[in-house]
Amino acid sequence: MELLPDPELADLPAPARDAAAVPIDVLVMGAGAVGCFVGGSLAGQGVRVMFVGRPRMLEALALNGIRLSDLDGNQRRVSPAALALADHVPPGVAPTLVLLTVKSGATVDAAAELGSVLPPGTHVVSLQNGICNVDLAAKAAPSLRVLRGMVPFNVAELAPGLFHRGTSGRIVVQRSRALRPWLGVFARAGVPLDLRSDMNGVQWGKLLLNLNNPVNALSGLPLRAELMDAGYRRCLAALMDEALAALDAAFIAPSRLSPLPARLVPAVLRLPTPLFKLVAARMLRIDAEARSSMADDLAAGRRTEIDALCGEVVRLAEANDLKAPVNARMIELVERWPESPHPLSARQLKAALQLG
Repeated sequence: MELLPDPELADLPAPARDAAAVPIDVLVMGAGAVGCFVGGSLAGQGVRVMFVGRPRMLEALALNGIRLSDLDGNQRRVSPAALALADHVPPGVAPTLVLLTVKSGATVDAAAELGSVLPPGTHVVSLQNGICNVDLAAKAAPSLRVLRGMVPFNVAELAPGLFHRGTSGRIVVQRSRALRPWLGVFARAGVPLDLRSDMNGVQWGKLLLNLNNPVNALSGLPLRAELMDAGYRRCLAALMDEALAALDAAFIAPSRLSPLPARLVPAVLRLPTPLFKLVAARMLRIDAEARSSMADDLAAGRRTEIDALCGEVVRLAEANDLKAPVNARMIELVERWPESPHPLSARQLKAALQLG
């Protein structure tokens, strides 16, 4: 669905608008792939959404609008004239809901900015990777109500303004009465919400799956092609083994977010490829466009979220008198990648992780 432009704003390019004068319902803090996909889906249903992001993204959105596609063949577009864009949170805005979608390393600064402008009590849903972002955001912006969230699907930016969902799943958010009126809105927009109380388990369940992000990024392959290689799967299984041991030691039960229970996934990953294809058929419902966000970050020379993924495993292990050497070595590999930016074969990655 394409929104009709506001007649009073249609003659102005989006960045030139007085953002503070635009009434909004939802503020997307971090106009990246996930923020643009979820926010664009809502805008396509008539929700008044403001996107706060970096100049590169804002220029692309102002020129192209937002185009959305997914593995089911759906396509949607929101015209540039219908978008409210800003490079900072303008004074005077009072959204009903904020979606925090910045990278983990930007959480504190983004939350502090939100807290300095938005009315006290504004609900902020963190749709970020990692475990600690909500705690960091709540400390930086104590006047706001920060809620935990989890996005299960992969979104890739295929071209300026074009965002593609390459996997499936429902967004999970911490149970809150304030979100109940939004359930129908998000469902009609094609990004349905599930409200749950066990968000620590949900987030750890997602982190286990996200341990594939650095494997995928270093492979240089699309997600499905990488997962079809037994060597890369073995690397992922080793990362997950360490995480599961740390979770056991901390008495944390990760939620089941894939067709397989979390504790069975490493064993399935180690199966021969023909058998893996049969057992993990539902897990492999990934289209050819899908790749990890960390792959995009490495390609663009941006800071990655490796510390919010493998770093969390290392810290949890150490807090429980364990070690996570494979995750620690993966952090080193990703951080050193800019020194020699070329993909690693499965054999090279196994050797670098010291897997026999």
